[in-house]
Amino acid sequence: MGSYIQTILDWAEVWTLLIPIYYFFRAEKKAEYMRWVSIYIFAAFIINLLGDIISDYGKQLGFPHWLQRNVFLYNVHSVIRFILFSSFFNSLNQPLFKTAKRIIPFVSIPAVIIYFWRFENFNNQEHISGYFLAAEAFLLLLYCMQYYLNRIKEESTFTAKEPNFWVATGLSIYVVINFFVFLFYIPVLNENSGIADRLWSIHNLAYITFSIFLAKAYALC
Repeated sequence: MGSYIQTILDWAEVWTLLIPIYYFFRAEKKAEYMRWVSIYIFAAFIINLLGDIISDYGKQLGFPHWLQRNVFLYNVHSVIRFILFSSFFNSLNQPLFKTAKRIIPFVSIPAVIIYFWRFENFNNQEHISGYFLAAEAFLLLLYCMQYYLNRIKEESTFTAKEPNFWVATGLSIYVVINFFVFLFYIPVLNENSGIADRLWSIHNLAYITFSIFLAKAYALC
């Protein structure tokens, strides 16, 4: 029984995205800024599905050696997630830190290139790029924080009736939890792989929560 539950949790990054995808097709009128989220849920579904197929069935399906580990897909996913959600926040046109929010993606591009050129292999076959993923989570957290600062300035109370609130809140929960998961995953993995597996289950639970919040955003469209 426990193994079945673990398998379901291991595949959570795939099946949980079907929840917002379902509500995407039900939404009658989507706000313009939701297009970035829409691109994300479909891109993430494809990337995560491919990643789990590689992880669980790569050898049986005869994939080449370099494609029998799905680690590089986490880097691809991270880059796409950052680009799309930074675009989401920029499309809201909130006044505070407007220039800084638009500059960050352009500064991040050369930083990513330098990081994988000098410090780590983009197609690392051993483990995820924990520090890279933690940096992405930190930058997205900055975007989430400025979102709430803008909302505080605009209104006396938050409203839960706008889709962007649920997107920002779901993303906030995901990056706050997983900043620490990403940051400590490699040191923990080097000491005890069993604990590292449990740590990654926390990531998957946070991703389920994130997907539910995205579904709520589409339900309000």
